[in-house]
Amino acid sequence: MNSTSSAGGWEELVTTALLGTDRRTPPWCAPGQDAPVALLDAAAVETVRRRAGLRPARAAERPEPAVPDTRPALPVAAARRLVMLLTDRPGAGGGGRRGTSPDLMELLPQWLAAANARGFGAPVQALPALLDAARGRTDLRPAALEFAGPRALWLARLNPDWRFALRATPGGGTALPDLDDPGQVQQLWQEGLFAERVALLAAIRAQRPAVARELLVTTWATERAEDRLMFLDSLRTGLTAEDEPFLEQALADRSRNVRATAAELLSALPDSALAARMAVRATACVAVDRTSEAPGLVVEAPHECDPGMERDGVVAKAPPGRGERSWWLGQLVEATPLGTWQRRLGDRTPREIVALAVADDWRSELHAAWCRAAVRQRNAEWSRALLGSPSAPEAGGPGAVSLAERAKLLSTLGGGERAEWVAGFIAAQGLSEAFQLLGVCAVPWAGPLGRAVVDALNIARDAGSYPWSFSGVMGLAERCLDPAEASRLDGLLAVPDESEDAAPGAGGYWAEAFQRLVTTLRLRAAMARELEGP
Repeated sequence: MNSTSSAGGWEELVTTALLGTDRRTPPWCAPGQDAPVALLDAAAVETVRRRAGLRPARAAERPEPAVPDTRPALPVAAARRLVMLLTDRPGAGGGGRRGTSPDLMELLPQWLAAANARGFGAPVQALPALLDAARGRTDLRPAALEFAGPRALWLARLNPDWRFALRATPGGGTALPDLDDPGQVQQLWQEGLFAERVALLAAIRAQRPAVARELLVTTWATERAEDRLMFLDSLRTGLTAEDEPFLEQALADRSRNVRATAAELLSALPDSALAARMAVRATACVAVDRTSEAPGLVVEAPHECDPGMERDGVVAKAPPGRGERSWWLGQLVEATPLGTWQRRLGDRTPREIVALAVADDWRSELHAAWCRAAVRQRNAEWSRALLGSPSAPEAGGPGAVSLAERAKLLSTLGGGERAEWVAGFIAAQGLSEAFQLLGVCAVPWAGPLGRAVVDALNIARDAGSYPWSFSGVMGLAERCLDPAEASRLDGLLAVPDESEDAAPGAGGYWAEAFQRLVTTLRLRAAMARELEGP
């Protein structure tokens, strides 16, 4: 065996193993049935020889320790609960049946939000599982990384599977300089990586909007178009009239996307020169009809998109299936300050304006543009007028042409008013169309909204329908219903008597669904108590 190296070394052994000892017998081994064993023995000896011949490598430098996390530790019961939430792996029930056990992973976002609100730091032993959970669910990442703190970024630099944490954190977790040190700020702005510069600009904008804008001006002319777009987007934070001169200059940018973003930001400033120009154009297209006995509106959409309109952000080319004139009109109205219409249309209130008849089938186009303007300008009065009555059917008005638009309009209202409107919608129209609307309501749901949802679910159960068609709303209820409502549900836990026209077995499914709802609500109440500490 000591002759292995002289007999051809490792390459000889590999070649012989590939061909087989029947076809090629090593010269240092006799042919026969013992040849395979001899070959393996030789390979073992050669492996030891090769390893013994390796020179020791220089030890790698130890990584710098993670930045200390000074936040208070979780209460013991809450830390145990976190482990349960992270390790839950619910089985997929067949036939749509979920059983009565709560879905703990669906409660994790709510738990993280509550822990972050109380300022707790993550236990070090839970960080790997927390990062794994955030890796698989992008919706978890902001809250999970906030809770995980600086140690998550430290771990992400060591494990490629967790690199998403670096990408999700502005600047990749790079420490920002002292914002009171102009030299350090300028050095990072001039020499830093793009992600570091974005993080720096965002940090300064949050504290000193004017300083951030002035910093951006110093290098604006030399930035790449895609970088200018990202930097310009940072001005949404703390946007004021002081930003107008810079944004006006950006309207002449060589990048169409930069021009469009600048125009959008300017249109959000109701006193800007762009908003005034848009108002002149839009009010030339819409007027009170003086020829009719009943008050109404007439619309004359633009016949062309001139260079001035394009400079102010109007996109000339309409999407497929959309008329050019209606496309241009919508953009003009959307960018016009809503207060303009009250002065232009006879000092009418928003509710009176949207109630006016509109000639020649322009009503839906005009109202849809007003909806977008109300959302952009965060105008609650116009949103109320456009939402109309909760009992009005979809596209029935007075202004919202879809549930998606109604959901956006609701986002401009206060939490209590929003919940009251959605409760009225559910009472009038049931749950089948309410899913999008429920998604914009504050959590936990206000009492009237929660009761409206429970009552509608009870009506669906009494009708004998299967609960599966309401699974989305039931899932929302598990996460959003006030835990204090659990006691009101006790009467729904029994299996109801099934009528002749009820779906077979529906009562049992409903009993399971309500049992899971009650169990989840009580679990959420326990989670809140645990985070409060002993």
